[in-house]
Amino acid sequence: MKRQQTTLAIFLAVQILVIAAIGISFAVSSRSTTPTQQALSAINPNTVPTVAIERSQPIRIQPLYDDPEVVSDEELAAVLKQIRPRFPQEGTKPNYVEHALRTWGVDAEFRDPTLMSGEKMKDFLVDHGRYLASWGEEVKPLLVERPTGVTIRWGREKGGSVHHDHWLACLTEAGVNLNEAVFTPTRRDMTMNDVVQEALRDFRLDERETEWSAMAFGLWIPPAKSWQTASGRTLTFDDLARRLLRGHKRFGVCSGTHRLYSMMVLLRLDDEFEILSKQVRGDVYHHLENVRDLLKIAQFENGVWPANWMDGANAVENPAMLEEYKNVIATGHHLEWLAIAPKDLHPPREMILKAADWIIENTTSKTEEEIASKFTFYSHVGSALALWRKTRPADYWREWLKTHPEEPSKSVKASKD
Repeated sequence: MKRQQTTLAIFLAVQILVIAAIGISFAVSSRSTTPTQQALSAINPNTVPTVAIERSQPIRIQPLYDDPEVVSDEELAAVLKQIRPRFPQEGTKPNYVEHALRTWGVDAEFRDPTLMSGEKMKDFLVDHGRYLASWGEEVKPLLVERPTGVTIRWGREKGGSVHHDHWLACLTEAGVNLNEAVFTPTRRDMTMNDVVQEALRDFRLDERETEWSAMAFGLWIPPAKSWQTASGRTLTFDDLARRLLRGHKRFGVCSGTHRLYSMMVLLRLDDEFEILSKQVRGDVYHHLENVRDLLKIAQFENGVWPANWMDGANAVENPAMLEEYKNVIATGHHLEWLAIAPKDLHPPREMILKAADWIIENTTSKTEEEIASKFTFYSHVGSALALWRKTRPADYWREWLKTHPEEPSKSVKASKD
């Protein structure tokens, strides 16, 4: 009883803080005209390049397989239990919430009130008042107002989104509506569309990380194949694909595996909307065939694809002394892009099964604290395995709870036997 009372008291205190922060944010927006608002009033919106987006919901890349040999019902439930979004109320990291939201979706719900629902995760990311309640006024806002729209503070600064356009890509994959309200520090009339349009105008091909821009743009603007940046340059999905192809396979976030997922997303979108030229599509496909061939010779006996998978056989013959979580990153991320790839881009089936067995055992054997410290990486494991069962984590969890206890057992090894 005392524990329940304490939990309720904490919950009520947090709600009061959130309401107060929203009130502060709204009060700021109601003050006399700020320099930002003055600049906005001087801009002619007709001179700003925009893309007509014909949908209110983003495109969803459908999974291709429902394979209980890769992951059984019990195993998937046990993995999803491990990656439920349990974050501290104070100093909640946007990067963690972004990963959780793109994995679980905006419709995710949990019986445990200490977990963040999909709606609460979304609100934290799109409402400055919610962010302010967690971080306070000493940290810069996550949502940055511009005369032409909204952009996201990203980088290694405290309280920022870590990667460029990662916020946008994650909310897009989560299924956030294009007309979803985005509440900045002084404005309450912006929407997701304002973020998408500003990201399109802001994009540069010479950026270090383009993985999330490619994915977000691809899931919103087709059948449009091109857009114009603020500098007046016209860019296409061919340009994006070539940028992803540039450089050695080891370059890029998470051992280059995010680039592979974004490339596969572009190929799947091209199947429906023909957003790539035949030449560029062929180049992307050939690149992924080369990756497939490297995966065939870079897997350890226990099923791990190491972080230096791009070294091929040498990764196995001369294994690098890598921290375990880096192998979680590589193995989980490879299983994720392979789940939306056609079979001719797969390594042998037994390799996929071994990789899944290892990642399931690794994930379900970890403590809550161990998962929390590496949550962003383990979230991709849950996403990947749900794709291999042709489902979404929120959908699967909802159905599981109808007939099972909320706490799946960690003892899942026998479920395939």
